[in-house]
Amino acid sequence: MSVTLRVGGLPRTELSAELRSRGILLNAHAETLLAAPEFDGVTEPEVVSIVERSVGDLGFAEGAPLSRILAAAEAQGLALCPPTTGPYLRLAMDEQQSAPDSVLSSGRAPTGSLTVATRALSDDVDYPRGFYLRVVDGQSWLRGYACDDEHIWSPADRFAFRLPAESTQ
Repeated sequence: MSVTLRVGGLPRTELSAELRSRGILLNAHAETLLAAPEFDGVTEPEVVSIVERSVGDLGFAEGAPLSRILAAAEAQGLALCPPTTGPYLRLAMDEQQSAPDSVLSSGRAPTGSLTVATRALSDDVDYPRGFYLRVVDGQSWLRGYACDDEHIWSPADRFAFRLPAESTQ
């Protein structure tokens, strides 16, 4: 997956209304993230190019913790997405395939999910770490997740990273 989209530009209320109008469901962690100060003001929209990579694509056949995944992505020329990317990517990805199951697992990324690689908005490990996108039974979700660096992501887990502006990948 590779997509170019505009991130930012909408006040929190309009962004939330747009998600609702499209029938996108949120979990409590996503709602917490949308209430973060990063979504307070209207920022100038930024055009970002997003690519998808699995943990295995990044060189971790046995899986890895998030810190190693992000470091490997950076070493391969990929960057973190702006913290506000999740909702805008969810709005842009109306063709995401439905997950093969509806299990909302704890302790691992759910099947069929795409985790948006961003910086953490808080050092508190109980605060949601970021967003992931998933479609279950035809229903689009924007979900937040929490994890610490002890969690080992599976080689099949997929992340969305930002391509640097000058990249042509």
